[in-house]
Amino acid sequence: MSSELSYQEITTKLWSLDPKLALVCKATSVEIEPSPSVDIYASLLQSIVSQQLSTKVAAIIWKRFLDLFPAHYPDYRAVLDLAVSQLRGVGLSGSKSQYIQNVALFASQNDMSLDYLMSKSDTEIVDYLTAIKGVGKWTVQMILMFPMDRQDVFPVDDLGIQTKMKHWYDLTSEKKQLKKEMLAIVASWAPYKTLACKYLWASVIPKT
Repeated sequence: MSSELSYQEITTKLWSLDPKLALVCKATSVEIEPSPSVDIYASLLQSIVSQQLSTKVAAIIWKRFLDLFPAHYPDYRAVLDLAVSQLRGVGLSGSKSQYIQNVALFASQNDMSLDYLMSKSDTEIVDYLTAIKGVGKWTVQMILMFPMDRQDVFPVDDLGIQTKMKHWYDLTSEKKQLKKEMLAIVASWAPYKTLACKYLWASVIPKT
């Protein structure tokens, strides 16, 4: 995370900013740790593969995808040399196959290095990567929050975040009104929205 504070120190600050987050943190099922990566290109490919799939299924398809390459690394030149039928053969949909090749084409023509992207603001990175057909704002937000570990990202359209906030903050609204109420709540989390979201994702809603 782009901060001199540790995750534990930021967690303590979040509790002071929003006492309800203490309840969320205590209901987490796993320990929250940073998961940075220098390979944003591969992380973006993996994010596309994982969309709308369970963690288990996504891991299987990602492994099959990597097995297409001799070094088990999806170099953009090798990805562009594949036929869509080969990508579909490992379990990818037609649209995901095209999106993956779109990312590879973008990487062949543009800088996707960590150093280059880290020089940009969150908004600039969203604008830069969503120029790739098939890469939406949510996907780039996941890149910002995980491999890049940017500290103040809030994916308001994420269904998991919406579900958890509705529970922990007793929200009953839907759609635009729900998002408006969520944004009002998370304003107090700045500049640590990313870690708060990671706790929300990991929190377990008690069974009734």
